[in-house]
Amino acid sequence: MPDSDAPETPDDQPTDPSVADRARHVLSENGTGMLQDLLFALVWVGLASALYNVAFSTAPQWVLYMFMLAGIPAYFGFFISLEMAKERSAR
Repeated sequence: MPDSDAPETPDDQPTDPSVADRARHVLSENGTGMLQDLLFALVWVGLASALYNVAFSTAPQWVLYMFMLAGIPAYFGFFISLEMAKERSAR
């Protein structure tokens, strides 16, 4: 019996891809979308934080949470309208 407790894999069966291989695969398929999502999140959080700190500086903290929560429909509204504009310009 081998010293390790890991089960042996036959040579004819492929092994699971490494974490780096899986990450590379996901990034190659979704890289642009992930970058757009990240940029939207950074801009939204920055604007919501600035609005809360400047215009609503005396408001309770739940107002900030509502601004952040409003980012969910804003995200979907923005990207749906972007897709509609791309379809309209393609015609």
